[in-house]
Amino acid sequence: MALASMTGFARTQGTSGAWSWAWELKSVNGKGLDVRLRLPGGWEGLEPGLKQIASRVLARGNVNANLSLARTDPDVSVRVNEDVLRAVALSVRRIAADLDAPPVRLESLLGLKGVMEITEAEESEAERRAAEAAVVTGFEQALADLAAMRAQEGAALGIVLNERLDGIAALTAAAEANPARQPEAIRAKLAEQVRTLIGTSPNFDPDRLHQEALLLASKVDVREELDRLVAHVAAARAMLGEGGAVGRRLDFLAQEFNRETNTLCSKANDVSLTAIGLELKGLVEQFREQVQNIE
Repeated sequence: MALASMTGFARTQGTSGAWSWAWELKSVNGKGLDVRLRLPGGWEGLEPGLKQIASRVLARGNVNANLSLARTDPDVSVRVNEDVLRAVALSVRRIAADLDAPPVRLESLLGLKGVMEITEAEESEAERRAAEAAVVTGFEQALADLAAMRAQEGAALGIVLNERLDGIAALTAAAEANPARQPEAIRAKLAEQVRTLIGTSPNFDPDRLHQEALLLASKVDVREELDRLVAHVAAARAMLGEGGAVGRRLDFLAQEFNRETNTLCSKANDVSLTAIGLELKGLVEQFREQVQNIE
């Protein structure tokens, strides 16, 4: 499966009978799948089915879907209730004469409730069902376009993430080969620490000295951290190659990367190894930020 981003946009439009419609879909990052539909009044019944369709196509992301609808050239009938109009006009003329007021214009009377009725032709059941089917089909097309855009961005993100993994692997190899990790350098560092410990007290306990030496040796040993970084790089590459909805697993792996680099920095017994650890932390953070966009 292809790697997919969680951000994208799509728009579709069309007509069905007297209806014209348009869908706009926008998606951004999210912990899960959250589809929010904005439907015109009277069309809310489509929402459950539309959400099911979206869940079959998308795995994660906050998706906003807006449906715009308009009637094109509806059949309109106009009826004037002449009896009501005459009665209203007669009453208005009588009141105007009593108050010595100017006469009321006809258009003002036509605007009164009950005088003129404007009605649209009723929509048949078949026409409504056809319009709903067209709107659902349009949603499916918009959803497919959105998924295609997310896949295109996902492919670009995959290249970036693999580049970050290349950098992490190279720095891990540099840490492995760092002179400060060589046995001679570690022994020299331990000897210096031991001399410091002995200098603190002329009656230093030999057993305590042995314990402190073992503790210092374990503190500067980053073998385990380097092995885990190598394993994490291999696991991340496998996930990227697998594709699909791997964002959550990659996010967890990014946290593990961060944990190992922090430990590497804390154990570093030389400024050169610390520098590698800090550079690793920067790459790991870049990796984690990009992973937040993966479905």
